[in-house]
Amino acid sequence: MSEPITLNVGGKLYTTSLSTLTSFPDSMLGAMFSGNMPTKRDSQGNCFIDRDGKVFRYILNFLRTSHLDLPEDFQEMGLLRREADFYQVQPLIEALQEKEVELSRAEKNAMLNVTLDQRTQTVHFTVREAPQIYSLSSSNMEVFNAHIFSTSSLFLKLLGSKLYYCFNGNLSSISSYLQDPYHVTLDWVANVDGLPEEEYTRQNLKRLWVLPAKKQINSFQVFVEEVLKIAMSDGFCVDSSHPHASDFMNNKIIRLIRYK
Repeated sequence: MSEPITLNVGGKLYTTSLSTLTSFPDSMLGAMFSGNMPTKRDSQGNCFIDRDGKVFRYILNFLRTSHLDLPEDFQEMGLLRREADFYQVQPLIEALQEKEVELSRAEKNAMLNVTLDQRTQTVHFTVREAPQIYSLSSSNMEVFNAHIFSTSSLFLKLLGSKLYYCFNGNLSSISSYLQDPYHVTLDWVANVDGLPEEEYTRQNLKRLWVLPAKKQINSFQVFVEEVLKIAMSDGFCVDSSHPHASDFMNNKIIRLIRYK
C-alpha cells in the first residue's frame, strides 16, 4: 500500500492511496497522479479538484473495486455520468451505460397504486363585515388524502410536473413533497364556501390544481380522472382485477399497471 493521499473535491475531503488513483492509467486521474498533469493544492496542501464532491465517492469506490455500487434510490445518474466523462475512467463510463440500460428496462414495466381517503370537517373562521366589525362563522370542508406509490420513479416525476399545491397565493409542485422516489402522500381541501383567502394560509389548508389545464381538484372523482389521464398517457392501464371496472370511480384503492 502506498502512502495515503487526501483530496479536496469540491470542498469534500477524501483519503485514498496513490495506487488507487492510478489504477486506471489512461484516465485523467491516472495522468494527474502519475506526474503527467499539474495538480492544484488547497490552503492545507491537499490536492484540489474543482468538481462535484458528493458523487466523487462513487468514482473513488469504482477505482478501488472496479465495480459500480449505487444505492437503489440513486437519483443523480446524469451528474455521475458527466463526472465519469470528466475523469475519463472508461470502464466506469461503460458500467454506467449498462446500468442505464438496466434501469430503462426496469422502468418500462411498472405498477401504480393509489389509496384514497376523504372526510368532512368543520372549519371555523372570522369574517370582516365592516371596519372594526367581525363575525364568527363556520362551514363544512371536504378534506382529501391520497397515498400514491409507483415502482416507476419517472412516473412520479411526471405526476409532479402536473399536480400543484396552491398555498399562500403560490403554486408549488407536489414533487417537493415526495417521501422517496416511489411514494408521495397528498393532503388537500376543496374550496370552502365563504372562507376568506387568508384563512386558507392561516389554517394551513392547501388546495390542489392540475396544470397546465389550470383546473382545481374539488372532488375525488376529478382527482381520479386527472390521475388516469396522466397515467394512461404514460402507458398505464387499469388492472382488470382491482378494482372491477364498473366500480372504478367509487373505489378507495386504485391499481394500474404498465407492460412494455
